Amino acid sequence: MTGQMPTGQMPGFFDIDERLQELSAKGDDLERINALVDFEIFRLDLEAAVPRADRSKGGRPPFDHVFMFKVLILQTMHGLSDERCEYLIKDRLSFMRFLGLGLADPVPDGNTIWTFREALKKSKAIDALFQRFNEALRASGYLAMGGQIIDATLVAAPKQRNANEEKKAIKAGRIPNGWKDKPAKLRQKDRDARWTVKFTKAKPKGDGAPQIDLAIPAFGYKNHVSIDRHHGLIRKWTASDAAAYDGARLGDVLDKENTASEVWADTAYRSKKNEKMLTTRGFQSRIHRKKPTGRLMPQRMRVAKARKSKVRVAVEHVFAHQKGLMGVFIRTIGLARAKVKIGLANLADNMRRFVWLQGRSAPA
Repeated sequence: MTGQMPTGQMPGFFDIDERLQELSAKGDDLERINALVDFEIFRLDLEAAVPRADRSKGGRPPFDHVFMFKVLILQTMHGLSDERCEYLIKDRLSFMRFLGLGLADPVPDGNTIWTFREALKKSKAIDALFQRFNEALRASGYLAMGGQIIDATLVAAPKQRNANEEKKAIKAGRIPNGWKDKPAKLRQKDRDARWTVKFTKAKPKGDGAPQIDLAIPAFGYKNHVSIDRHHGLIRKWTASDAAAYDGARLGDVLDKENTASEVWADTAYRSKKNEKMLTTRGFQSRIHRKKPTGRLMPQRMRVAKARKSKVRVAVEHVFAHQKGLMGVFIRTIGLARAKVKIGLANLADNMRRFVWLQGRSAPA
């Protein structure tokens, strides 16, 4: 049969090397990330966050800290579960090359991946890791410039099927009756995620007649970010449940390192309290104004809104990449674990953006 290797002939080193060269020629994003991102900058933070057990009694040597961190980045960039990540590392040459693995080298299993990420959760190391790369970006010349754009996006989690009384107990911060007696069930119940409703603004028909807005229920968490206008890099972020009010997180994501003072955001962030806070901190508000109740928006306000929207749309590109190519989805239980997943997504997105920026500035 055409394309088959002769019986008894195994692929050799040069066959694999040739295949990798073909991948490089077609454009391997992981190879570019490996070449441009210095993962060793994370080592000290990782070693402090994930201490190793005493191996004086022997046993299999643990996987290297930086290696395991690269596994998490690889997993995040492709929206993989722990088990699927293990399988694809074994299956894909591009994944092996990114991790520096040969065909005969051991691969961490799903439990090992989970355990390492869990250690990052317990040590609350994700903020330090994100900040470490932010420092590397600034050292490479990518200062936060041009002002900042702030927004939040929903990050879905598996929907919970709870009775009304159970929902009331969860919202009140209590464990529903009977759950403590079923530890296996309790472990699988996410009591931090929340339901919310996302409204889609329907555009008027061609004749100007209004259409009905759609209300779409969603369950999970929120990723709140601030990107710099000039480079489009995430500079500050936080995570919350999906029902959290965006405006209340404005102070958490403001980046004081930005060289410009303008702050762009949608109407959810406009309030007297936030406007006062921005002024006090030396920021200049470019937050959308709310439409007057029961009246048409004045022409001057419509022009200003359109001008602000052209700037603010840049943050949607970040969210589109995370939800599209990265397929960000919370498979874990609880806000603390969700924060690790969201933080890794923001960090991986900055790595991708950094590689793109480097390619754009490289000489032809």
